[in-house]
Amino acid sequence: MPPFNPSTVARHALIAVVFNTVIALAITAVSGDSFAVNMLYSQSIGLCIWVLIDGGRYLLNPGGWPGAPAMGALVVVSVLVSYFTGSVVSNFLLGRELLLGLNNFPRATLGFVLMSLAAGSFGTYYFTSREMLARARLAQEEAQRQASEARLRLLESQLEPHMLFNTLANLRALIGTDTTRATAMLDRLNDYLRATLIASRTDALSGRHTLVDEFARLRDYLELMAVRMGPRLRYTLELPEALSAQPVPPLLLQPLVENCIRHGLEPSLQGGEIRVAARQGAGGLELEVSDTGVGCRPEPEPGFGLSQVRERIATAYAGQARMDWHSQPGGGTRALLTLPLQTAA
Repeated sequence: MPPFNPSTVARHALIAVVFNTVIALAITAVSGDSFAVNMLYSQSIGLCIWVLIDGGRYLLNPGGWPGAPAMGALVVVSVLVSYFTGSVVSNFLLGRELLLGLNNFPRATLGFVLMSLAAGSFGTYYFTSREMLARARLAQEEAQRQASEARLRLLESQLEPHMLFNTLANLRALIGTDTTRATAMLDRLNDYLRATLIASRTDALSGRHTLVDEFARLRDYLELMAVRMGPRLRYTLELPEALSAQPVPPLLLQPLVENCIRHGLEPSLQGGEIRVAARQGAGGLELEVSDTGVGCRPEPEPGFGLSQVRERIATAYAGQARMDWHSQPGGGTRALLTLPLQTAA
């Protein structure tokens, strides 16, 4: 059974009071009787109808709609009981005979019963349809969220093989030219894969991958690449403590770092420096990956890295994130991701 929600009950009660007031005004306009008396009868009967129908529906099926036959029987019984109970309560409060008004049955009483039945049916349809629409909207949002998560997992699963194949290709080239560095690189690769596997399992259990986790994996990867490139590769990682707990998709920045190495530093005899920095900007969380390599004029498309990053942020943030990419020959390359910044609860 879902938890009791006071705000929902209060909203339904307010709607019922307003609706009962409209009925009291209508009866007063037609009959010319006292508005205060009509208001008392209308609220007593109407609120009793609401309590019995809403509470009865919840008891019949806490998960939603109990079915047309059950609901129809509930409305009829609730209206009859509420009309009798509300009339007796109102007569008691006014100091009248408790069964006053029921003596005019069937003509006058039947008219009020039918009007109460119509009001109860309308109120039931209104409340139930709104609730069912809200449940359908939540179910649709949950389905979209699960589809987005599945797509993110698919995109993430494409990253590790891509990085591994590139590293193995580099390792194969080193084996024939420098066995010592090849052995060191193989040891680093073993350590990197072990650390990545442990981190992936931890992320799967916790359900969160933060910037501090992302930067830790970047450091492992850059240390691996430093074995192959030696002093030609220098790097700086800048992560403020205040942003370390910000959640991000796993391995979001690694394709950008790979792109810097492949297109910026490797073609340069002197190599260069890679800088990865996180900061809070005017547009949200800013993640910058830049290098001092050779640069290039056109964006290296259809490369795997940039297109994969764009697709991942589009899936994860639904249009609330963007990537700006800038490069020029001899001037290095800079990629800037702007993501929504999540504030601490």
